[in-house]
Amino acid sequence: MSAQLIDGKAAAAEMNARSLERAQRLREKGVEPHLAVILVGEDPASQTYVRSKEKACERAMIRSTAIRLPGNITQEMLIGKIRELNEDRSIHGILVQLPLPAHLNPDEVIEAIDPRKDVDGFHPVNMGRLSIGLPAPVPCTPAGIMVLLRRYGIDPAGRHAVIVGRSRIVGRPMAMLLINAHATVTVCNTRTPNLGEMTSMADILIVATGHRDTVNASMIRDGAVVIDVGINRFEGKLYGDVASDAADKAGWLTPVPGGVGPMTVAMLLSNTLDIAERG
Repeated sequence: MSAQLIDGKAAAAEMNARSLERAQRLREKGVEPHLAVILVGEDPASQTYVRSKEKACERAMIRSTAIRLPGNITQEMLIGKIRELNEDRSIHGILVQLPLPAHLNPDEVIEAIDPRKDVDGFHPVNMGRLSIGLPAPVPCTPAGIMVLLRRYGIDPAGRHAVIVGRSRIVGRPMAMLLINAHATVTVCNTRTPNLGEMTSMADILIVATGHRDTVNASMIRDGAVVIDVGINRFEGKLYGDVASDAADKAGWLTPVPGGVGPMTVAMLLSNTLDIAERG
């Protein structure tokens, strides 16, 4: 068996084309969609992510403002800046690039964002709404995964979905989305015994651990849908959380790069436009 690849680049291109159309319609009505991104410190990876978001916004005719703050900024000053952005009616979405420097409390920072401007969907209010199936901004990576599943005609309803990783960025919101889509969901973590036994029962397997080769072919059911969220750099190359031999066992597989990654930025643009359209 050779897995069919789930093309995140193509899906993201379609999403971005729709986002451009939506932004143009808003501008015709006199509304300029506007995303503010806060970057604290000089972390190279974070700087790269912010630049990619700026370029994506430019292509979609979304105004972006990058607010670069020193790495030694205090918690009070950072929250004060967020409150300024909350009050700025020209700004529709606010994003704080994670991770933050160690002296800052990310929970307090995220909670300072107006839930109505929370394009990342990380605010406790939005997480709570998601957990009970109410409309809310959805974290971008899980939202993008759901778009990919729909695009390839993969209906989670009635299927057993296993998620490896329980982060608030991917694992937990992913579980809520799949529950809302009528899947039976199991969430695994570092203390799950016999991980391979759990993953081999999955019809849909989502791996988001941040560790290369967490799952290999021996841990996958024949024909399973395998979504690899990981991006790990090793000796100058990018690898996912799923070993390359998974392609011999899975029915469907997201490549790394070119799978989930492009959808994350595409959903960020879509979330920004959702907020702008609501006014």
